[in-house]
Amino acid sequence: MPDSYSRFSDIDPKLHAPTLQRLRQLSRLLDKVIAVPGTPIAIGLDPLIGFIPIGGDVLGLLLSSYIIWEASRLGVPKATLGRMLLNVIIDSLVGTIPVFGDLFDFAWTANEYNLKLLEEYLKFRR
Repeated sequence: MPDSYSRFSDIDPKLHAPTLQRLRQLSRLLDKVIAVPGTPIAIGLDPLIGFIPIGGDVLGLLLSSYIIWEASRLGVPKATLGRMLLNVIIDSLVGTIPVFGDLFDFAWTANEYNLKLLEEYLKFRR
């Protein structure tokens, strides 16, 4: 294994599996951990912790940022990281608006979008 973790993208893709699995679990926890019975709707912890004034939105931002941080360590290009960051910024900024922001958090699954961007990069990496 190389000395620098930032060179992680040069390693055999099988070594990405534990990190990717951890990020999938975090994304699911934040965006779709609780299924509403009889519907295709699922709710994550991100919109629920968003109900906590100020601190909830900050905590959601920190947890979502972890996915971006790990993606950068996996060698994701800056353009893709920028898209991921934009997803989190939208989620965080709109989430701070009372009532509307809480409803928006249920629909906008930034972590799921970011995980798809990461998986797309890892799948099509050359």
